[in-house]
Amino acid sequence: MAKQEKRRKEIKRKLLHKYRLVILNESTFEEKISFKLSRLNVFVTGSLLAIGLIAFTTLLIAFTPLREYIPGYSSTALKRQATELTFKTDSLVTVLNYTNRYIDNIRSVLRGDIANDSLARDSVFEPFKLDPAEFDLSPIREDSVLRAQVALEDKYNLFERPAADGSKLLYTPLSGTVTQGYDPDQKHYAVDVVAAVDTPIKAVANGRVIFAEWTAATGYVIILEHPDDLTSVYKHNGSLAKSQGDVVRAGEVIASVGNTGEFTTGPHLHFELWQEGRPVNPLNYVDFD
Repeated sequence: MAKQEKRRKEIKRKLLHKYRLVILNESTFEEKISFKLSRLNVFVTGSLLAIGLIAFTTLLIAFTPLREYIPGYSSTALKRQATELTFKTDSLVTVLNYTNRYIDNIRSVLRGDIANDSLARDSVFEPFKLDPAEFDLSPIREDSVLRAQVALEDKYNLFERPAADGSKLLYTPLSGTVTQGYDPDQKHYAVDVVAAVDTPIKAVANGRVIFAEWTAATGYVIILEHPDDLTSVYKHNGSLAKSQGDVVRAGEVIASVGNTGEFTTGPHLHFELWQEGRPVNPLNYVDFD
């Protein structure tokens, strides 16, 4: 015990023993600065300096942009931006896939490249078939008055086709002689209507121009997109009166009869109708007489 007590006193003496740190002028040995230090003072001061340096470094990393240069740390703004870019990328991929399918449909319309098994649905009326027995079709006074007003308005409307015949759904694009009809077996998904050069060609319904360009095979081509996923195609035109993106109304002039393209056989209109990406017989919906 005495030996341990003596050792503790020796350690305490060494820790508390005073030393003098003197800074002298090298030339004159004049004393400039002096400090009285002990080993305990040096240890405590060094520890406090180390702790302060660690705390300062931690604060610097946590609250300044310098943390972005430390491996394992990243900016919150960069994370948020990366997340937003991920969502935008997913949206762009979806839009790109939709656009590619849309372009494939337009390409099929231009080429007439359709499988025979896709011709089963040849009617734009199929989704609207109803059983008349389920409804009371007796006219009422208000309905008769409204019908009379609408009929009077349509009589003087240059852009809407009169509904005198319920079987005629679309406006006639061109009056003339049909020289070749709709023949899926021969991959002729259209009707050819002969008319004089420069005869106006009209839109069969309200819609928007989705294609209006020159093609080597079919000359000047214009394609209209209508409601209910209906598309009308006009080929071998002599000139086009509308551009891509234009909005047209039924009966509005969109092109003129011509004799353009490698596959033309004379001045005529090659007219196609497509419903939900499938060709349908135009003679079922348009009267060319």
